Amino acid sequence: MTRDRSPAEAGSVGAAAAGAFDAVHPPDPALIDTCVHCGFCLPSCPTYVLWGEEMDSPRGRIYLMKAGLEGRAEMTPAFVGHFDACLGCMACVTSCPSGVQYAPLIEATRAQIERRYPRSFADRLFRGAIFAVFPYPSRLRLALLPLAILQRTRRNRDERKDREEAPDRMSRAAARTAHGAPRTSLFARVAAMLSLAPKVTWGSLFASIPARTTATGTTRLTVGLLTGCVQRLVFPQVNAATVRVLAAEGCDVLAPPEQGCCGALALHSGRLDEARAFARRTIGTFERAGVERIAVNAAGCGSSMKEYGQLLADDPAWAERARAFSARVRDVTEIVSELGPPRAPRHRLALRVAYHDACHLAHAQGVRQPPRDLLRSIPGVEILSFAEQEICCGSAGIYNLVEPDTARELGDRKAGHIDVVKPDIIATANPGCMLQMTTASARLGRAWPIHHPIEILDASIRGVELPLTTTTAD
Repeated sequence: MTRDRSPAEAGSVGAAAAGAFDAVHPPDPALIDTCVHCGFCLPSCPTYVLWGEEMDSPRGRIYLMKAGLEGRAEMTPAFVGHFDACLGCMACVTSCPSGVQYAPLIEATRAQIERRYPRSFADRLFRGAIFAVFPYPSRLRLALLPLAILQRTRRNRDERKDREEAPDRMSRAAARTAHGAPRTSLFARVAAMLSLAPKVTWGSLFASIPARTTATGTTRLTVGLLTGCVQRLVFPQVNAATVRVLAAEGCDVLAPPEQGCCGALALHSGRLDEARAFARRTIGTFERAGVERIAVNAAGCGSSMKEYGQLLADDPAWAERARAFSARVRDVTEIVSELGPPRAPRHRLALRVAYHDACHLAHAQGVRQPPRDLLRSIPGVEILSFAEQEICCGSAGIYNLVEPDTARELGDRKAGHIDVVKPDIIATANPGCMLQMTTASARLGRAWPIHHPIEILDASIRGVELPLTTTTAD
């Protein structure tokens, strides 16, 4: 849904030059001009890899931004379609030799689209429902309750074997290019949401983390834990493992019960006013907790929280507080690495692990080595390499809900590459990736257990076997 403009914004819109964008924080021309159109980003971009379409590559989208600023392009369905197709995975940032800052460019462009582009009623309805429910744990809990009831007595869900049934997706890409924004039906989106439905129980929906957990032995660090929205309800075992590992390694762990959404979904979808409101609340919550670090175990959340300084840069009351907050945010694997030599003993786990880099951890945050170091600290663990590790699995926030065909193709591609190395287990540091890859592996006929790296370390420290079961209902 689009938001109402403030009076100041409404006035500036009228003064804007002709073109796709108005004068309210359009994409920064200085950032656009750092792109030299070298093409190094092309093989790292998921949509370009799938379709080979220039305007569905990072440099193509940057060219469109420039054309929009210069009045050579309008906000047409075709223009919007190329930006809706972007996963925002930031693999292009990793591959770019010129240091192009793609994140603020795509976020600014999407903010313009959300304010100015008249989406269809069905599109507005679906997106509005997502943002009315997902960022609010109490509402999301109510939405998931029917699943807990159904799954209590339900046998394995029939997975649609649609890889053969799906028509040529290259032709779908051509149709997208020819006709502009994707015409994904509301029915297809609802079907995608149901296919990704997680396995939930009464216990998971009402699980809680202690407000304070005391360190084992001498305290080395006081850490605040973001419990998340989806994470706390669907994967509460990840939060529990995070607390146990940090405490075992000498951290006092505080999990403020009043915390809410960090704003990641809103930020990555261009709903910047909502993202700023969530950011202010999150900053205030952890300021009151008085922690030295804020630990995050969901890659998308961590990426957004590290951007609070930029998100609130224009707010005099919050800009400095946001910068100070972001400087304390760490992925949980970074904190384990910062603590230095392990304090808690590791027990052997004989596991062949396919580690999947969550895009907002590896590309947006640049955190690649700490998760691997964490896994390598466990005796018996072998980390497997597979093809196209830098390519997104198709989750990408709400992408697999609003662009289900493309997301499904990327998920199947990822699962196929992982299948080649025959892992015992998959590890990844983002709840969206866990859901996406579980459904993709089920379509392939595999039932790999999928766990957060911190769960694997927790099992090693406690000397227990990991539950080798899938993380969603099959």
